[in-house]
Amino acid sequence: MRIVIAEALTNIAKHSGAEVVLRREDDVLHLRITDDGRGGAAESGGSGLGGMRRRVEALDGTFALASPVGGPTTVTVSLPCGL
Repeated sequence: MRIVIAEALTNIAKHSGAEVVLRREDDVLHLRITDDGRGGAAESGGSGLGGMRRRVEALDGTFALASPVGGPTTVTVSLPCGL
């Protein structure tokens, strides 16, 4: 999870401000990062988002990206965690 947060915050520092929400529900850790940017983020083109997805999915987690043109961009991650 630290790598996902670090990568997302690096992108935010480059491009915009953000809100980070982290919560635990039963044995799942949920992370939502929303920025105030102009949108249009994509996993292609070396943005780092594709790498984030691969790392999350390697841990049996889920990764979702929503970034309509005009913004905002939201990254949502869920990761299983042991009790």
